[in-house]
Amino acid sequence: MRITNNMMINNTSANINGNKINVNALNLQMSSQKKIQRPSENPIIAIRSLRLRSTLSQIDQYYEKNIPDAEAWLEATETALKNMNKILTDVKTECVNGTNSYLTAEDRNTILKNLTALKTQLYSEGNADNAGRTVFTGFRTNSQLTFTEDERETTYQISQKFSYQDIEERSYFSGSIEVPTTLDEVTDTTELDRVSKEDYIVKDNYERIRLAYDSIDAGDTITLKASKKDGTAITLPTPTVYESEEEWAKNGLNEHKAIGDNEIVIIRNTGDVIIGSELSKELKSDRASIEIDYQKTGFDKGELRPEYYYNCTDVSDAKNPIEYTKFDANGNKIYEDINYTVSLNQTLTVNLQADEIFDMNIYQDVVELTDAVQAAINAHDKVDRLKEMKNEAQYAGCKDQIEKWLAAAQKEADYADSNLTELYSEGIGKFDKYLEKLNIAYTEVGARGDQLEMTETRISNLQLTQEELKSCNEDKELSDIIIEYTAAYNAYQASLLSAGKIEKQTLLDYI
Repeated sequence: MRITNNMMINNTSANINGNKINVNALNLQMSSQKKIQRPSENPIIAIRSLRLRSTLSQIDQYYEKNIPDAEAWLEATETALKNMNKILTDVKTECVNGTNSYLTAEDRNTILKNLTALKTQLYSEGNADNAGRTVFTGFRTNSQLTFTEDERETTYQISQKFSYQDIEERSYFSGSIEVPTTLDEVTDTTELDRVSKEDYIVKDNYERIRLAYDSIDAGDTITLKASKKDGTAITLPTPTVYESEEEWAKNGLNEHKAIGDNEIVIIRNTGDVIIGSELSKELKSDRASIEIDYQKTGFDKGELRPEYYYNCTDVSDAKNPIEYTKFDANGNKIYEDINYTVSLNQTLTVNLQADEIFDMNIYQDVVELTDAVQAAINAHDKVDRLKEMKNEAQYAGCKDQIEKWLAAAQKEADYADSNLTELYSEGIGKFDKYLEKLNIAYTEVGARGDQLEMTETRISNLQLTQEELKSCNEDKELSDIIIEYTAAYNAYQASLLSAGKIEKQTLLDYI
């Protein structure tokens, strides 16, 4: 075969160009340290790179965004639970201190101040938030758990369900003296005869159900329904509604708080639903379920909002009522779980709902304690005032009458102390249960935190593995590139040198 000069030149040019392309490719690799610059150079590497990058992008989302967000939410929850635990422990401590039968007036005042302060901050931890989203309010993360200010015009229609187990015994006291301030009042025979009666100041124990809120609206907004365990309806009497316990007492015989065996009495300002003894026995024997619908207008700052606990309707604007559903038609709780995807096909619920932590009864228990402490303080103040009157000159001639007043006042103080000791003793058990519920929630948060920590470790290792696979697929060691580049460049220079020698040969060289 005849080889012409043009053929040699063309082949040489092609070889030079090939070497130049190789040098350029290695030069680009040296700059980017990537095996390929475009998919067409190596489709297999390109396809695998797309898959690895997609997987790594998901892993980065889990590790760098979702997991830290979930951790922040759980940390905010844990902090709130710790603070709430301290508050409940402090209330329990006050109950333990209150059981001391040798309390002084100063001790009672100290306990009252402490309980009042604790009541104020009781549910404040329920408004804990994470990045502006409240953590205990389910899907309504832009709302507060409690009323953040007094709302006197706000009205809710609330539906509360109870079981026969919620019926509890409660002590009610009748009779209270007013300390006389003048000589005529001290010697008033009619009043002295009244307060000197053996049954003027008495204690009665009645069965009651306590509503979540006090100061409920008038009686025509209250309805009661009850049913047996098998669903059969129980006919309940129409309740008698009183504004206060004092009004209840005024309507009783000899100003005593009394209730018939098959009657129901509702005290609006305390939220007590008092049940007669026979009716209470019937409800308990039937293992009854009880539903009480009532309306409340006006809420204090710090009170829990009812929509997080009950089926209720905000009827503040009668034309535009807002309905909230906490339980479905079968009475099952509707959960509002906030889930974070923390790994492939793995989600973690980060939130706890308010009713799983903050019991509605806590507030009412503390209110009853503060009211009882105040009642004891007032009763002992009456005793102290009457003792002082015995030593005052203007009452020197009526010490016998003052003794009668003092005996009545001392009986009232003794009952107040007895009631207070009873509530303190009950409070220790109740707050132990509240703390137990809180500790269960705290344990749940801790378990979720541990689960998240293990997931984070696994995702971290997976992220490292994927990055190594991606690097192995796409990247090239600089030292290897330099060696290849040097070899390619030498080949390129050699091709140029060889081409220069070929072009110097002409036909005359062969003549």
